[in-house]
Parts: sequence; structure tokens; C-alpha cells
Amino acid sequence: MRHVNDIVYSSGTRRATSRIERSMSDLLETVLAAHGGLDNWRRVNTVDFRLTFRGAALEAKQQPHGLRDVLVKVATRQERTLIAPFPIPGRRGIFDDGRVTIQTDSGVRTATSDEPRKSFAGHGPQSAWTEIQFLYFVGYALNNYMNMPFLLAQNGVHCKEIAPHEEHGERWRVLQALFPPNIHVHCPEQKFYFNEAGYLVRNDYAPEVTRGSAAHYTYDHANFDGFIFPTHRRVVRREPSGHTLLTATTIFRLDIQSVVLS
Repeated sequence: MRHVNDIVYSSGTRRATSRIERSMSDLLETVLAAHGGLDNWRRVNTVDFRLTFRGAALEAKQQPHGLRDVLVKVATRQERTLIAPFPIPGRRGIFDDGRVTIQTDSGVRTATSDEPRKSFAGHGPQSAWTEIQFLYFVGYALNNYMNMPFLLAQNGVHCKEIAPHEEHGERWRVLQALFPPNIHVHCPEQKFYFNEAGYLVRNDYAPEVTRGSAAHYTYDHANFDGFIFPTHRRVVRREPSGHTLLTATTIFRLDIQSVVLS
């Protein structure tokens, strides 16, 4: 039986780059250094971790079980994510540059879609997801999350520092990022908030596949092999004013452990 660690990722990908072809803001340079350093990150090929993913929104999406104690592998040089088991024991899900596939542990395909994002046309917050749609969403999202903040340094991503933000008695510096259409993200324009240590603590976006506005908070940052990752993530609704209510219902919650880089 093949397991998540048996998957091999190709090295020649569009994310690979020998240098940043544009100057970075002082804030982005500070953030990259705080999370382990861009030069060091370029030596990493994959990030493996154990994940539990749940939240109130999954009931509306007809995916009430979410992901419970699954193994995930994300690539750092391409948009590729493998989740095992998915959606049931004996099967696994693969997100690969926008395409998604569900297959048995022996590699037999049971479902696939080349353009799953198009299937979300007309969807709203209460629209149900198929297993393929759920795989697409978590596939690109986890790839984004585990590559942050280094994804912000990729060619084609434009960042600029905007006015700082005060929340919970802290003053956070903010990067506004614009992603190119060739990178699968929640939405092209997003905001990233960083604390005094340079750690990512909040990310604002309006997911195109679900609609609505969200604030994604990160907690309990830990050092794994010299890189900083938040081990708990919580997504709540965001008002048009930008205000969030952390005592409100959790849309999504992610608990991450056993992070290993290779």
C-alpha cells in the first residue's frame, strides 16, 4: 500500500525561481526572515503534517465530518497537495495545479476534475459541496497556508504595506497583496497582518468559491526545522467595515501538528 509519504513531486515547476525579480518591501523582508528566511525556504521541497479541519460552515457544505486526523503533504515549488485518507479510508485526494483527483491507495482513479473551480459558479455561503469541490477548496487553501508567507515573494505577486491595524491592544503591520490569475487562491486581493515578532496573525479575504468575507486568525506559532508555522487557525466572518467578532461562530478551524519539512 502506498502512503502519503510515497508521493514524489517534480522539481521543475513554475514556482521555482532563483531570485525575486522585483524589490521587496521592508515589511516583507522582515516577515520572511522571521519565518525562517527565503533562502532557507528555497531548499525545502515538501511540508508534511497531520491535520484536523472542522467548522460550522461544513454543515452547510454537506461535509460535516471535515477532515479528522489526516496526513497532508504540500509542495513548495508547485501547487500540489495530497490528503490521506480522503474522503474515506483507503482513498486519497490530490490537488495538482487546479486539477483534483480522488484515487485508491493503489493509485486507481475514482473521481477527477480538470477545472473544478468553474463548478462553483453561482455558489453562495449555503451551497453544498461535492467531494471534488471540497477537495479543490482544501487542496489549494492548505497549499497557500503552509507556503505562507513565502508565497508572497513569488514572481507575479505584488505586495505593498498599508496603514497599520490595531486589535486586542496590539499594533499589527499590514501587507496588501495582489495575486496573479495563475495562482489558485481564495481571491486575488488579500490583506496579511503581522505582529511585532513578524509572525502572520490574521489574513482577510473574500473567497470566490463560497462568497462572503472572512478573517483568518492564526495562533500558537511554533518552530519546525527552523521555520515558523501557526499550529491553530480560526476563520470568522468579517463585516464590510473590517470588524470581526471572535466570540461568534467559527466558520472553519484547523489544528496542525507533526510538521516535517523535506
